[in-house]
Amino acid sequence: MKRVIKSMENGVRISFGEEVKKEKIVMMVQNCATGRCECMSDETKKKIETMEVKGEDGEVELELTGEIAKEEIEEAMKRSKVLND
Repeated sequence: MKRVIKSMENGVRISFGEEVKKEKIVMMVQNCATGRCECMSDETKKKIETMEVKGEDGEVELELTGEIAKEEIEEAMKRSKVLND
């Protein structure tokens, strides 16, 4: 799945393209928020203040605000079972 991860002033933005379904990204965020995923360390999760899904199928963005580094999110995306199944 194509994804572009960019640093923002107050966090990180992940842009998903191609055939991504918005509901898949929403499910990933819900899993993260409820502790049902293991892609990020607890330390990284604590740095995230908000997670917001924007866009529509085929062009979805996920914005994470907080003191989080692009590299932390890149590593988490590699381990995501939702994105890599």
